[in-house]
Amino acid sequence: MFSETVQRILANPSNLGPLEGATHEGVAGVPGDGPYMRMWLVIEGETIRSAAFKTFGCPSATACGSMTARLLTGRTVEKARLLTAADLLLILGGLPEGKEFCADLAIVAVHAALAENPMPSGPQTQTSRVAEEGAQGEPAAHGRGEEPT
Repeated sequence: MFSETVQRILANPSNLGPLEGATHEGVAGVPGDGPYMRMWLVIEGETIRSAAFKTFGCPSATACGSMTARLLTGRTVEKARLLTAADLLLILGGLPEGKEFCADLAIVAVHAALAENPMPSGPQTQTSRVAEEGAQGEPAAHGRGEEPT
């Protein structure tokens, strides 16, 4: 059963990506090959001006991505780095048993995006090294028809 907060988000999810003009991008998991979360950020100076997400379709992951993007928008990069999966679960009012990992996906994607430096040629997206390496630090196999970015 979903909390009222999660139900509201699922009825009208916001901040769906991709995000035009994104300066940073982070990925947790491997898109097209199981659970994943992709976060796009527009960072100006030390402020996150906007954020968006894409995930694998699980309602819990959608709620986590939507809420994370909402929380990040307008915050400083320093404050964004402090957000944890436990914080996200608390704000959402919890997730069904076995779905807590969705909060971890969102936070790992955010941290991956924040670890990247903007492209010198201006707003573009970058794929985090997290997306390019598997859990063991080996190159990840890109899944089912999805091209690496």
